[in-house]
Amino acid sequence: MGSTWNAFMNEQLTMTSSSPLAVKGSLSGWTFGVKDVFALAGHTSSAGNPDWLRTHSPATQTASAIQRLLEAGAILQGTTHTDELMYSLNGQNIHYGTPTNPQATDRIPGGSSSGSAVAVAAGLRDFAIGTDTGGSVRIPSSYCGIYGMRPTHGLVPIDGVIPLAPGFDTVGWMANSADVLLEVGKVLIDHAEEEAEHSAFDHIYFPEEAWALAEPETRHALQEWMEQITYHMTSTNGRTSWTEIAPEGLSAWMTAFRTVQALEIWEEHQEWIETVQPAFGKDIADRFDWASTLRVEENQHSFALKQQVSERLHQLLGTHKLLVLPTATSSAPSLDIEGEANERRRSQTMQLSCIAGLSGLPQISIPVTTLQGAPIGLSIIAGKGQDIRLLQWVKNWADTIQK
Repeated sequence: MGSTWNAFMNEQLTMTSSSPLAVKGSLSGWTFGVKDVFALAGHTSSAGNPDWLRTHSPATQTASAIQRLLEAGAILQGTTHTDELMYSLNGQNIHYGTPTNPQATDRIPGGSSSGSAVAVAAGLRDFAIGTDTGGSVRIPSSYCGIYGMRPTHGLVPIDGVIPLAPGFDTVGWMANSADVLLEVGKVLIDHAEEEAEHSAFDHIYFPEEAWALAEPETRHALQEWMEQITYHMTSTNGRTSWTEIAPEGLSAWMTAFRTVQALEIWEEHQEWIETVQPAFGKDIADRFDWASTLRVEENQHSFALKQQVSERLHQLLGTHKLLVLPTATSSAPSLDIEGEANERRRSQTMQLSCIAGLSGLPQISIPVTTLQGAPIGLSIIAGKGQDIRLLQWVKNWADTIQK
């Protein structure tokens, strides 16, 4: 069944916990797929590239995040496809093929956690694990019509994960329901590190710049859900309002994000790329070539803006406020998107996804509606360390709108 959707790199790989406690764990019997970038004892991860697979050895131990899921009783069934070295938001891979978007087969699934999103959207697994650096869980979740969580940066252990840009890399997860998303989050998140706060969120901000980026038909399709979420907040004595978050412009935020990210990426992968000379798809190769031209000393303004954005959003949201925005500017583009059109769409999308990326804040993409048959996601961003509260809030809202 999995081959129908091309979600898996290795569908036969299975792992369970030998602990007797796992049988009684909160995720007992639930199946999941994992993006092929996580260390799994005895397995060599591909990072979506045959040359990476060829030049690396099997892991000697399993990544902590995966181990937590296994010990909670979940059953790992298969590694899932990823864009090459996670450096794309499309989900396309010239070596292993593009996973098929189950909700819109003529459109891309989104990436780089493409296989994980497809495995969930096709109902092949109860949930799936991915990574999110610049939107790689949130964007495919939106395009495939599922729930997707990017946690507070550093909150979920990321040891044993092939890095892209460590200052932005997070372990994310996807599911078909808010209930499952919450239960997985309870296992993955270290509650000792989460900031303790149990009172309700009391204010939703709609960021003007983010909504202006969405295509007109996307804004129109999401209007009903903005009203629904406003009603949900005000019914619990909260407030909503529009606000400006980026006086510099989200384009400037995106440029800072891409620059700092690329500098980190080249620092991580320069030696391997120059030594191995791997075969990359053109878009991926062009991005690495561009990253190689950047210099830290020439881009201090990007680091400064990253810090300013982080401080500004942390102050704005604190522990009780939320941002609500479109996950992407539109539904998934066509499978044949390429070249200049592809880079333009990537730039527009990253102007939205860089908000949580620059600030290191948690974000959930929620499947709320479709446009011409293709899914569109609505996102909620919370303050630093408010991940479980955000997951619970989304579950409560989902329960309300499903009644």
